[in-house]
Amino acid sequence: MDAVLDPRLFVGVFVTLFVIMDPPGTVPIFLALTSSMTSKQRKAAALTAVFVALGVIVVFALFGQSILNYLHVSLPALQASGGLLLLLIAMELLTGKAEDPEPNARGGNVALVPLGTPLLAGPGAIVSIMVFVQNADGAADYVAIFAGLVAVCVCLWLAMRFANVIHRVLGESGTTLVTRIAGLLLAAIAVQMIADAVTAFVKAA
Repeated sequence: MDAVLDPRLFVGVFVTLFVIMDPPGTVPIFLALTSSMTSKQRKAAALTAVFVALGVIVVFALFGQSILNYLHVSLPALQASGGLLLLLIAMELLTGKAEDPEPNARGGNVALVPLGTPLLAGPGAIVSIMVFVQNADGAADYVAIFAGLVAVCVCLWLAMRFANVIHRVLGESGTTLVTRIAGLLLAAIAVQMIADAVTAFVKAA
C-alpha cells in the first residue's frame, strides 16, 4: 500500500520554507507594523497575513510552471536565479540589513501588503515551492508538499499570534541570534540550489 504522505519530503519542504519564511524573524517586524493596533486587530491581522501568504504561494505552485512555459524559461534557470535571490536574502539576514518598517495604523491593509506579501510570500518561498512541485512524483509527494506548506503557515501564525510573548522570552539578542542562524541555513540552501541548477545545465548540454 502506497504511503499517503512522503515523510522525508514533508520534512524537506517544512525546513526549507521555515528557514526562508522565518517565523521567529517575523516577530519584530510584525510588532512594528501592528504597533498602533489593538490586541484584537493584531490577532486578525496575523490570521489575514497567513491566509494571504498561503494563497499566493498555492497559486504559484499550481500555475507557476505554465507561466514559465509561456515565457520560455527553464526550471534550472529559475532555480539558479532563485538561489541567487535567496543568497541575497541570506546576506541581509546575516548582516542585519533589513529595513525597519514604519508603524501603520490602517488596520488590515498591512496584513495584505507588506506583511502577507512580499514579507511572508516572497520570491524565495515562491521559487522553492515551484521547484518542489516540479520535482514531485505522485500524490504522496503533493500531499507532503502541501502539508509542509500548511505546517509552516501554522508556525507563522503562532509566531505572530504570540509575538509579544515570544519577543519577551527571546529578547532583542535572542531574536537577532535566531535570525542570524536562519540566514546561515538559508545561504546553504541557496548554494545547493545553484549547484543543482548548474548540474542540470551541464546534463542538458
